Amino acid sequence: MKLAIGSDHVGFELKPIIIDYLKELGHDVEDFGAYSSERTDYPQYGKKVAEEVASGNVDGGILICGTGVGISISANKVKGIRAVVCSEPYSARLSKEHNNTNILAFGSRVIGSELAKMIVKEWLDASFEGGRHAKRVEMIRQLED
Repeated sequence: MKLAIGSDHVGFELKPIIIDYLKELGHDVEDFGAYSSERTDYPQYGKKVAEEVASGNVDGGILICGTGVGISISANKVKGIRAVVCSEPYSARLSKEHNNTNILAFGSRVIGSELAKMIVKEWLDASFEGGRHAKRVEMIRQLED
């Protein structure tokens, strides 16, 4: 799977740990910044990753900021994106199975690296179930029109 990853300065230290983990799992990863711990603004990274996902250039995205909230809100402004912020694995799995999320976000001030890896693994291993959930995901998509 080809994945895009992005973070602001707060998520910068956790990002390389997650990139290495993704590569260990056999995924291709493209880093869209930030590239230092110098203060920056998360919306630009949420947008960059979301545009890559929405265009089909990558199969999914991972975003990291302090809480995961602001960067996921930013990503969700891009048409076709269903970004979820998760702080535990169960919600990550169900977000994919029931909502077909295409971007996972979390906060480096909320979770540590080992929990982040567990969340990422659950999200990546999950598949959209379709069925009754497909109607609801379509209803979400229609909100963009």
